[in-house]
Amino acid sequence: MTEGNFVDYIKIFASSGKGGKGSVHLHREKYITKGGPDGGDGGRGGHVILRGDKNMWTLFHLKFKKHFKAEHGGAGSKNRSTGKDGEDIYVNVPLGTIVKDGETQEVLFEITDEGQEIILAEGGMGGRGNWHFRSSTNQTPRYAQPGVDGSEGWYQFELKLLADVGLVGFPNAGKSTLLSVITSAKPKIADYEFTTLKPNLGIVEYRNFKSFVMADIPGIIEGAAEGKGLGHRFLRHIERNSSLLFMVPADSDNIQKEYDILLNELKKHNPELLDKDRLLAISKSDMLDEELKTALIPEIPKDLPHVFISSLDQTGLTELKDKLWEMLNEDID
Repeated sequence: MTEGNFVDYIKIFASSGKGGKGSVHLHREKYITKGGPDGGDGGRGGHVILRGDKNMWTLFHLKFKKHFKAEHGGAGSKNRSTGKDGEDIYVNVPLGTIVKDGETQEVLFEITDEGQEIILAEGGMGGRGNWHFRSSTNQTPRYAQPGVDGSEGWYQFELKLLADVGLVGFPNAGKSTLLSVITSAKPKIADYEFTTLKPNLGIVEYRNFKSFVMADIPGIIEGAAEGKGLGHRFLRHIERNSSLLFMVPADSDNIQKEYDILLNELKKHNPELLDKDRLLAISKSDMLDEELKTALIPEIPKDLPHVFISSLDQTGLTELKDKLWEMLNEDID
């Protein structure tokens, strides 16, 4: 996935179909010149339906097609024949898509499961034909119901990535480099802050053909929860991750302080993020020998599991994957 085609926010206009009108018809055939009413009902208007697709990771496919209009229902006809239902329109979205009312910003629902279908704009009901309105006092009603109008409106889609592990760190902490080394993802990498402008996903291959998904978001800076830097736009993606991998480079001035800042930004964004399992990776550890690693131990937050890694010479990565796999599966017998 490249930065250019990752879209996690979009607005679309959905319009469902109007119900078909009921039929006003009196039964006529040879030798029956004054038959009773037999007008059929109108067909239902088409729905606009959202459907979860586990093979999609972005809302990019909706960037250039933002209007969806379902078909109107067909009119009823004689012999109590019901009109044709309007054809439904299906819009596939990635798992983790939140749907909001485009005007009120009210959260309507979320798509989280493969194949899950939810009606976004419901088609109007078809009108009832005159057959329904016959009575002992009105045996030949000459009226029927019109179809009910469909619904329409603007809707806002926001994507929260569904990943097993979320990478959390300051800009240039080595998150993208790690992702490129232990997955097949190819994020943009350079030696300056905010290289990553869009989230990236990668599949980490583990032992015995097992795997898990890792997500890298733009680096967080102090004040991100209030809108500073780039990370605030993407903090919501961490909400879906099962576990969090904090990354602090070995050349950091103060590992404890940097970790505390990252943790505080997550807390301000959503306190529930602190309930997730956490692991600390000291990145860029190729510049450390064993003596320097030992000297850094007092700077590492207590009661927080950690591992020294280097994406450059690929040391500590097996241990990292082992610890992450254990975290992800600790509740599985």
